[in-house]
Amino acid sequence: MTKQSTSDSRNGQYHVIAQAIHYIRSHYQDQPSLAAIAAHVNLSPDHLQRVFSQWAGVSPKKFSQYLSIEHAKSILTDDFVGLEDAAYSTGLSGTGRLHDLFINIESMTPGQWRNGGEKLSLNYQFIATEFGELLAAATEQGICHLQFSQNREAALRQLRYDYPKAQCVASKSTHLARVESFFQHTFASADRLHIHLKGTDFQLQVWKSLLKIPPGRLTTYGQLATANGQPNAARAVGGAIGKNPIAILIPCHRVIQASGCLGGYRWGEDRKAALIGREAAQLNNNSFDTIK
Repeated sequence: MTKQSTSDSRNGQYHVIAQAIHYIRSHYQDQPSLAAIAAHVNLSPDHLQRVFSQWAGVSPKKFSQYLSIEHAKSILTDDFVGLEDAAYSTGLSGTGRLHDLFINIESMTPGQWRNGGEKLSLNYQFIATEFGELLAAATEQGICHLQFSQNREAALRQLRYDYPKAQCVASKSTHLARVESFFQHTFASADRLHIHLKGTDFQLQVWKSLLKIPPGRLTTYGQLATANGQPNAARAVGGAIGKNPIAILIPCHRVIQASGCLGGYRWGEDRKAALIGREAAQLNNNSFDTIK
């Protein structure tokens, strides 16, 4: 299978999974059967069971349990992993192949931010993942943009809107190659991902806090505000989370409402459910190293 066909296959599989997850979330009170979910996505029950289990590591029925409010409430925690401020562990696999993966945040200078990325050169490429295609962009210092893309032209317009004066070039760089390897589960432990962000001091503080939430665990907007020493700033924290420019690696999907409901997600609630459910399945089944 060629690299392009592999990419198309991964994106196509996620499209089916996302449809199934949407149906499960929309009909959770009815506890839909496998046959009903399969009919919605135009697959046979056996085929759906096979595809879904390959993707998630568990059956659709088990996966739906990980999306329930009761389950969310059971794993909500304010006990973040204690790590040095300079580096935080991250990644979907957490304790497996990505154990030694660290992210360093180096904010852009106020001048670079104010000038819309003037004199910055950005390399970008589209990367296929199990959760859909991502547009990744990087400066010489590190990854500055990692966002899900349903329409490539629209995604590039957003990138250029965020960095109107930067030079954007469709070309792979060392940073982009490392991100691609990360999502292919071949990331070398000796390497490091660097992130080059623009944001206010408050936004950077919130984004750093997100990196302390372990895979498979959740927190609330209020708990995150408290962890940042501002217990009355839950709404402001939510605003900062909504501006997170780095999908998955800065895991804003691990923050939900105190009620156990998912809350919003800039790349879609079904994708947020997919990320949360997949991590919960991996954590509970101890199957980090078996996901392909």
